[in-house]
Amino acid sequence: MSSPIWPYITPGIPDHLFERLPGIPLSKREVRLLIISALRLGSQDRLWDIGAGTGTIPVEIGLLCPKSEIIAVERDEEVANLIRHNCDRFNVTNVEVIEGNAPECLKDLPLKPHRVCLEGGRPIKTLLKEVWPYLQSPGRIVATTNNLEGLYSISEGLAELQARNIEVVQSAVNRLETRGNYQTFAAVNPIFILSGEKLE
Repeated sequence: MSSPIWPYITPGIPDHLFERLPGIPLSKREVRLLIISALRLGSQDRLWDIGAGTGTIPVEIGLLCPKSEIIAVERDEEVANLIRHNCDRFNVTNVEVIEGNAPECLKDLPLKPHRVCLEGGRPIKTLLKEVWPYLQSPGRIVATTNNLEGLYSISEGLAELQARNIEVVQSAVNRLETRGNYQTFAAVNPIFILSGEKLE
């Protein structure tokens, strides 16, 4: 699958190429690369992206794995339409956007996933435990948070679920920016990325 906006086989779409809505989070390019790496996708895996926001992860994976099935879950109708718009913008056709509130909507999602991505927000430990029974084995789950409370909560949840091969990465990215007559490095907000495997 190719896109006239991003005609490359590698991920890492610049942030400004995505359409956005005020106040709706967007996973920064460098963070997306870490998330995609942590998911360890097969070419035909089924992914649930819960709390898909702007839709950057579904778009990147849709281009990278055109034979995969991607379910993007978003509770807000306007944001769900934004995801659809970004998929259309990049000519991504293997993403289905579901408007629903997790975890209540999980039982209605089509087919069980091989991979799950949980992006911030909500009582994440509760959501982690609700998603786990749907995850196929072997399978992987990746969850992100930008605060210590979320880090502890996800870590506890993965341990209680007896997830295997748990990994924790904190992003630390600086980008060169021009400010007036000077160029300086500005930090991208750090994100914790946690992953674990279901092998039972």
